[in-house]
Order: sequence, then structure tokens, then C-alpha cells
Amino acid sequence: MDENIQKLNERASYYSEQLSKLRAEIKNRIIGQNDIIDNMLIALISQGHILLEGVPGLAKTLMSKTMAECLDCDFIRLQFTPDLLPADITGTKVYNHNETSFSTLKGPIFANFILADEINRAPPKVQSALLEAMQERQVSIQGETFKLERPFFVMATQNPIESEGTYKLPEAQVDRFMFKLIIDYPTKDDEIEIIERFTQDIRPHISKVLTSRQIIEIQDFNPLIYADRKIKDYVARIVDATRHPQAYDVDVEGYIEYGASPRASLWLILAAKAHAMLDGRGYVVPEDIKAVAYNVLRHRILLNYEAEVEEVTSDQIITQILNKVKVP
Repeated sequence: MDENIQKLNERASYYSEQLSKLRAEIKNRIIGQNDIIDNMLIALISQGHILLEGVPGLAKTLMSKTMAECLDCDFIRLQFTPDLLPADITGTKVYNHNETSFSTLKGPIFANFILADEINRAPPKVQSALLEAMQERQVSIQGETFKLERPFFVMATQNPIESEGTYKLPEAQVDRFMFKLIIDYPTKDDEIEIIERFTQDIRPHISKVLTSRQIIEIQDFNPLIYADRKIKDYVARIVDATRHPQAYDVDVEGYIEYGASPRASLWLILAAKAHAMLDGRGYVVPEDIKAVAYNVLRHRILLNYEAEVEEVTSDQIITQILNKVKVP
């Protein structure tokens, strides 16, 4: 094996052990939802953000808060409502009578972990303020720019069954989320454990497993994981198949309005690297790409009316693409 790959494997294995401890500590409090927890870790390592879709009461807030506690980071839950203003998130300037000058009052966006609950209930101007901060990792308050401290991780939620009083996120804004995750109901056995734990007021103690400095170190290592040119070509072909499905013999052309943007290619590679790291490897294999493809692509493939009528989903199209695009 190449010496550089060997060194990457050693570092990846070391960080994988640390992340396994973090995962285990989160699971001490969260019952079930193993895939969601793993994908939260992948997004955190990749410095991405998550759009989480699911009905209320599935521990979305608890998952994000628990991860923040394990890393000794600040956590803020923002309840998005129709009367929210951008300044309520980013902050504002206030006049100090004693000093006869303006001072900056920073908003909740300056926390490390942010849960943007029901993001589609806030007006577009407020959504835009949050999404710009996610993209630029800085906030402008009345002409003055402030950097957001790392780690900076946003998990936005939306309820799929309610549309009244909501503002649909524009496709260009949704594209800024690394992952779109679908959170499902717990299994029957998990639900029994939830009932037993919470009706007896059992609250597992959460220990600090990693520091924010350590998670930043892991984030900085992630781009260094090796991805061969063949892997990059594989990713480019998968994304291209969402735009030109007929070129790959994928029979879905009549359902796709727009294919995935170049952001999809970038996040596929970064997410696959994080997936490899969790597995203790310093290099990416095609299985890493397949493991993250649905979460990266499902909100980037825009379907037309015909697909909606025939109940064709983006996940079904991704399955066809992965089956047709040749694996290196």
C-alpha cells in the first residue's frame, strides 16, 4: 500500500475511534434513529448543514442538543414563526446612553449548534438571513461583519404534513443544505424503551467526549482523505445522469425538471470522505458514494408535475441512476 495512504489510514483510524465514542455517548440518550445520528456526524465532519423532514415528537431537538453537550459547544433552538425578523437571528445595534454610542448585540446565530425548528414557517427574508450565514459563515450587522466560530452546525426542520401558514423554501436555498434527511417513526421495540425511560423520568447523564478544538481538527483532516480520479469521475457521472438521464440509459427523463447542481458533486465527495473516516479508512471507495448519495441528491433533483401525478419520488430516480451508472 502507498505510504501516504497508510498514513491517512492511521489518522482516519484514530479519528474513527474518537467519533465512535461520540456516537456511543449520543446513543446513551437517543433511542434508535441510528442512521440519522451517523448522518449528523458525517455532516458535522464535512462542515455541512442538514435539512431534516419529519413529524413533530421524533427527538430532533434532543439529538442536536445532545451532540452539542458531548462536544461542550453552545446550543440554541430557534422556533421559526411568521412574525420573526432577520435581526432576531443575526443581531442588531443598540444605543448605549451611558457611552453615547452604539454597541453590537449579537443574535442566536452565533452559537455553535443551531436547531432551526420549522424553518418553513418564517418569511423568506428570515430564511435567507439564516441560509446566507450558513453559506458564508459570517454575519453582517448594520455594515459590520462578524465571523461565526467553528464548529458551526445548523439543523433545520420542517413538517411534511402541514402547509398552511408556511413559506416554501426556494430550491436555490434548499441547495445550500448538504443533506436532506427523512426521519421516520421509531420501531415498536424502540418505542417501548422510550415509554419506559421517560415515564420513569430516567435521564442518562451525558459526558463531554470531545472538545470543539478536537472536532475542528477532524473537520480539517476530512478533505485530506484520498479520493482517486476514478471516484471523482464516478461522482461526476452520477450527477450528470440527473441532468442527462438518457445518456446513461436511465428511463426517467420525463420526470426530471432540473438535475442536481455542481454543489451535489462537491458534497458527494466530502460526505463520502467523512463516511470513509467513520469506517476508519483514509481513502474513498464507491460504497461510500452510494451510502451518502440519497441524502445529498434527493433535494437537488427537481421533479415535474408528471412525476407528482404518478407518485415518482427522487429516491426512486436515484436508485435507477445508481443501478445504471457504471461503478469503477
